[in-house]
Amino acid sequence: MSYIQGFVLAVPAANKQAYIDHASGSVPFFREFGMTRMIENWGDEVPDGIVTDFKRAVQAKDDETVLFSWLEWPSKEVYQDGMKRMMEDPRMAEMGEMPFDGKRMIYGGFEPLLDDGPGGSTGYVDGYLVPVAAGAKDAYRNLASQASTVFRDHGATRVVEAWGDDVPDGTVTDYKRAVQATGDEHVIFSWVEWPSKDARDTGMAKVMEDPRMKPDASSEMPFDGKRMVYGGFAPILDR
Repeated sequence: MSYIQGFVLAVPAANKQAYIDHASGSVPFFREFGMTRMIENWGDEVPDGIVTDFKRAVQAKDDETVLFSWLEWPSKEVYQDGMKRMMEDPRMAEMGEMPFDGKRMIYGGFEPLLDDGPGGSTGYVDGYLVPVAAGAKDAYRNLASQASTVFRDHGATRVVEAWGDDVPDGTVTDYKRAVQATGDEHVIFSWVEWPSKDARDTGMAKVMEDPRMKPDASSEMPFDGKRMVYGGFAPILDR
């Protein structure tokens, strides 16, 4: 099974091209250690939330944009071995200064619960962070599988739901604080890929009207929707 390394970070808008250059330059290095895909997504529709949101997750400043990004690895074992060897490689120290505040970047490793659809060229991404209790894992997977069908019926090319597996506590920010996780809750790192923003806007409108997305009054949602973090992102790098 594949493995996901997910990131959320804040980048000054003025540093957008510098960030793209920095990320592009790191692709060959990551691939050398087993990574199969890097995708960086620039915040496009990132709303303020009542309880939580992407901006608060990384303490974004007024002149900063939130990025929702991930690396794909063929397995957890390849990820662990690759990261260990990368951290020991002297070239890591030669990558130069990062064009963002690394102390506010949140990151972690995630095991896919589902990975539906062929994917392909991605033109737009809806990203989500969701707190789910350990005991609700199967219920969440079932709900996500049903929603995935609806998304793909209305134009999405891929839906991924990944369960927090290696999610460290941070000094300034982290995934648990991003969704105010409590007790035994795990963080879900999830996204929906669309061929374009127009396809997403049209498809999402249909998704919201689809009766299959209406909650069953007799069943309880397997997560607290008030603490779900979501937003729309435009890919700036996909290799």
